[in-house]
Amino acid sequence: MKPDVENQEIDRLNYLTRIYIKLWKAAILHVPYIKQIHKDKVKHNIAFLVLKLICEEVSELKDHHKRHYGEATIAGVKSDTPEVVRHIIQTFPQAIWTGWTGDNTYSFSQLSIINRSEKVYNFLVHEVTHEKYYHTIAKDKQGNNLLHLAGQLAPPDKLNTVTGAALQMQRELQWFEEVKKFIRPKDREAKNNKQETPITVFRKAHKDLRKEGEEWMKKTADSYTITAALIITIVFAAAITVPGGNNGDSGKPILESNPGFVIFVVSDAISLFTSTTSLLFFLSILTARYAEEDFLYKLPKRLILGLVMLFVSVTTMTIAFSATLYISFGQGKSWILLLIAALACLPIAAFVTLQLPLLVDLISSTYGQGIFGKRSELRITS
Repeated sequence: MKPDVENQEIDRLNYLTRIYIKLWKAAILHVPYIKQIHKDKVKHNIAFLVLKLICEEVSELKDHHKRHYGEATIAGVKSDTPEVVRHIIQTFPQAIWTGWTGDNTYSFSQLSIINRSEKVYNFLVHEVTHEKYYHTIAKDKQGNNLLHLAGQLAPPDKLNTVTGAALQMQRELQWFEEVKKFIRPKDREAKNNKQETPITVFRKAHKDLRKEGEEWMKKTADSYTITAALIITIVFAAAITVPGGNNGDSGKPILESNPGFVIFVVSDAISLFTSTTSLLFFLSILTARYAEEDFLYKLPKRLILGLVMLFVSVTTMTIAFSATLYISFGQGKSWILLLIAALACLPIAAFVTLQLPLLVDLISSTYGQGIFGKRSELRITS
């Protein structure tokens, strides 16, 4: 690349950077949500700077003890702040075994699982290499390994970050399956002092949540089943009584060559088939066995497919009805066509606005990147 071309590219990047900075400053001043995020980030940076200064001062003491950094490490784990834990461990490598003394003494790896601190857990799994093996075999005074701890019910504040009992159950299963990959294979069936395996602990601790998830799933599927059944009835009746009527001699539709009629037929057929498919998905949810592992993929996948099919059905049903109105009253009248198109957007927009958040939550929780993504950051080696 020639020097003048390189200079032009640098100038262009600098210009775009200046525009970005100005837009960001304007957003901070005038957008409340971004303004609050900026304030929180500034507070976080100030607090982290104070932490660094304190760590430097404590590290210069001749006999620094875990009482100087123990509570800070535990607070960092509980608040799911990996940068705090990372810096403390870099300054005090022995802090990796900092425990919480109560009924049990836990390492920060155990605390991250108990408190469902996914960022700290990711830091442990993907960044920490120093004595990681000993974290995988850690046990508490009751003989619980890491998978036993993952089988316990999450704290209420962590559980309530997910909407709906079914998705909460799914998140708990995701934690259990993730920790199962981290520990040794022989520890997956290990028993604690009560002679309970990790899956036994999970089933006992999540018995009530499983029931709540089952009720949530059934109520949700039941309401959608009624909607799908009504659509099937409507579009099937519309397919029999076609607009314009039939030819008395041949039985063919009189308006079969009309473009509006073609749109009606195609839309009505799609609506009938998709609504029937969605009804079958919702019925399969109502008749499922509701085992714990079903909440991980099987039940959410059926609900996702049912919702997608129902959305397509509602959309094509609206299009078919609009085509019928146009054939009956709007021939050659453009203002009627525009009015019908505008009104047809109302039910579609209402369905998207009301049901899309649930669909997005289901898809992101089931097929999204998840809470255990790998990250390439500084590793703690020794």
